[in-house]
Amino acid sequence: MSGWSFAVPLLAILLVHEFGHYFAARAHGVEASLPYFIPLPVVGLLGTMGAVIAMPDRIKSRNALLDIGAAGPLAGMAVAIPVLVVGLLQSNIEPVTGPGALEGQSLLYLALKRALLGPIPPGHDVFLSPTAFAGWAGLLITMINLLPVGQLDGGHIAYALFGPRQNRLSRVVHPLLLGVVAYNLVKFLPPALSAGTREALWQAIGNSSFWLVWFLLVLMLQRLGGGDHPPTDPGELSPTRRLVAVVSLGLFVVLFMPTPWSTY
Repeated sequence: MSGWSFAVPLLAILLVHEFGHYFAARAHGVEASLPYFIPLPVVGLLGTMGAVIAMPDRIKSRNALLDIGAAGPLAGMAVAIPVLVVGLLQSNIEPVTGPGALEGQSLLYLALKRALLGPIPPGHDVFLSPTAFAGWAGLLITMINLLPVGQLDGGHIAYALFGPRQNRLSRVVHPLLLGVVAYNLVKFLPPALSAGTREALWQAIGNSSFWLVWFLLVLMLQRLGGGDHPPTDPGELSPTRRLVAVVSLGLFVVLFMPTPWSTY
């Protein structure tokens, strides 16, 4: 029960995210299941792989695709940001000593830390409370969902905005994940090689592997679901929804974490 201050806000973020999709789907007459949670105890950082809803039918209009795709991330962020704010106010700034782990830093996350906690002295860092960790996890999960590839939420949003051109964009964005893997290898491997220990080498590889895992997962999903996004019926996106699409994809930019998790 001592984990409630992490588990309850994290599951609330996931639940609201999925119900955002669910209610938008129902509003457009698209069949959708209630949310399924995917537990990942022991081996997972968060204890869960998130949640999903099943939508067996093709979404026919671009307006419906945008509403359903964007409703989840926007609803989830409406919970994640207050959770993170409360959690950061419960967190302490302490000296960094010994081995530890560093959560990923995004533009939005850095801005919230600076606004709520002020400048952090050299050699110190924010030691997250369980609630702050749940809020940060909400940002991470939303970022992953907003990747503008395949049939992730970001892929739906981008297809609603760009139409079939999104299929070409997705084939460009997907390999860029390997570029982020290379960036992390350049960042972590030289110090590990200088240390000259097997432990340091495996640590560097682990710190660089997050986006490789997601590159492979997206590749697998594309193989299972077909390379291109399912087409919609002819029709243009309404001006208001076009703005929502741009804001949603912009949210991905301010949530992006080049190194989502690292140990030292």
